[in-house]
Amino acid sequence: MSEEVAGDVAERLRRRYPRSRVPRPVAIALVVVLFGLGLWWLVATALHHARPVATAQVSAYTVRSDTRMAVTMTVDRLDPSVPVTCRLVAQAQDYQIVGERAVQVPSGTVRLLNVDVELVTLRRATSAVVKGCTAG
Repeated sequence: MSEEVAGDVAERLRRRYPRSRVPRPVAIALVVVLFGLGLWWLVATALHHARPVATAQVSAYTVRSDTRMAVTMTVDRLDPSVPVTCRLVAQAQDYQIVGERAVQVPSGTVRLLNVDVELVTLRRATSAVVKGCTAG
């Protein structure tokens, strides 16, 4: 009787969990191809974004008054013929943004360029930071 029960249980399990519609080698091949495409996309995207069009940093700043600040930022462009726009931010002692300006750097022939900027602030600034640069 136990053999009949075991066979009955096996039949119920086979009906409850039918075989996969996709053969196992095809499923494995599909997973490998999708993983390869995902890895290729990840590497291509990382390489593309690893070298931005331009980078900038504040090389010097002077607080002229409670509402004015002079900033010198150094811009490094991969291609000097492409104009870039950098976002310059002035921060107060409590790190709140008290001034902001989009600085446009025109195209030229020099890769490394110092740009002098006058920044108007809402209250006294204690530092200046470049938040990023984009082409155009």
